Amino acid sequence: MTSKKNAAETPTEDASSSAAAAHVVAPVPTETQTEKQAVIDTSTAPDDDPQRLEFTSDKGASRSTWVAALLVLLIVGWMGSGFVIPSEDTDPVVAREDPKPVAVAVTTSMAETVTQFYQAEGQALPDRDTTMRAETSGDIAEVLVSKGQDVSAGDIIARFDPTNNDADANRASEALIQAQREFDNAQQLLDRGVATTDRVVQARSALASAQAQVTAVEQAAEALTITAAFDGRIETLNLDEGEFVSAGTEVGRLVDITPLTVAIQVPQQSLTGLSVGQPATVRFITGEEREGVLTFVGTSAASETRTFLAEIEVANEDGAIPAGVSAEVVIPTGEVTAHFLSPSIVSLDAEGALGIKTVNTDNVVEFYEIEVVKAQIDGIWVTGLPESVDIITVGQGFVNETETVAPMAGEQSE
Repeated sequence: MTSKKNAAETPTEDASSSAAAAHVVAPVPTETQTEKQAVIDTSTAPDDDPQRLEFTSDKGASRSTWVAALLVLLIVGWMGSGFVIPSEDTDPVVAREDPKPVAVAVTTSMAETVTQFYQAEGQALPDRDTTMRAETSGDIAEVLVSKGQDVSAGDIIARFDPTNNDADANRASEALIQAQREFDNAQQLLDRGVATTDRVVQARSALASAQAQVTAVEQAAEALTITAAFDGRIETLNLDEGEFVSAGTEVGRLVDITPLTVAIQVPQQSLTGLSVGQPATVRFITGEEREGVLTFVGTSAASETRTFLAEIEVANEDGAIPAGVSAEVVIPTGEVTAHFLSPSIVSLDAEGALGIKTVNTDNVVEFYEIEVVKAQIDGIWVTGLPESVDIITVGQGFVNETETVAPMAGEQSE
């Protein structure tokens, strides 16, 4: 019985083992697959037969898949509806308007006749300036002038001691008398036929030598007196009574400042505007202002500066203006028709040329190149513009050439 019982129980255990093995976990489904579950059909299987595995679909999983697919279709359809079905409340397209012309201020300018000037810095020089030197050697007997004194041409400055010269003069005079006597005797003897021609020639030569010696002594006597060569002022004087002075020694300086000469250096590009005889205004650093005349224009440039020397003569009869002071020279060089403008309205074109922006009768911006012919503290005079022109004084930096603008009357910008 025991063996039968065990035999009877064995199928039951096998069936239990088979049922446990029948619980197989299905693989994880993908998004496009339907999840399946393994179950055991126990209703139809006999107790003594192994149970079979059957796979059926999960209705819940199938429903989720259809819902997801429907949502995808709805989203795609909604996104594409904007291209297929136009929206009824689309905003209308607004067309852009053309920009309005820029408003600028303009001022009408009329050309005027203006005098051009050449200006330069120079230095006042004396009309004549000379160094006085001793022409002979000797002791100074007397000094008749002092430093800073005005003298006239021929005035005696100083005298040398004439003692040595007087002795030389007496000696030369006696030698001349003797030479003259010998010549006269030789000539008489020749006329009588006693003397020869050679003796007469020798006597004549000795007479000429004696005469030359007398002349030299007379010139030496004149050199004993130092005189002024021209009207002027004793600028320096290096003489004292009793002092020995050698020939050629500098004893003083004589300066003439009536008139004064103002020297300036003229650059090459300005030389053609200057000519002798032009009037000039000279302002000295001392505050004096005098009228002068251009008396000299150089024809050879200085090698160091490549400039030409020009001189202006200025009257200075009272001697109030000293030599050596600085001076400003203004020389009118001609007249030109120009416009007076403020430097603040000057512009540059694309090439960097200096010019002015204007407005024509069609309210179109035009650019004129200009040339500055005269500069003042309050403005500049320029050429290159028409005789009458509307100049942009405010807003020229915001408009370009050929651009249409809205001009309005305005004051010239300072």
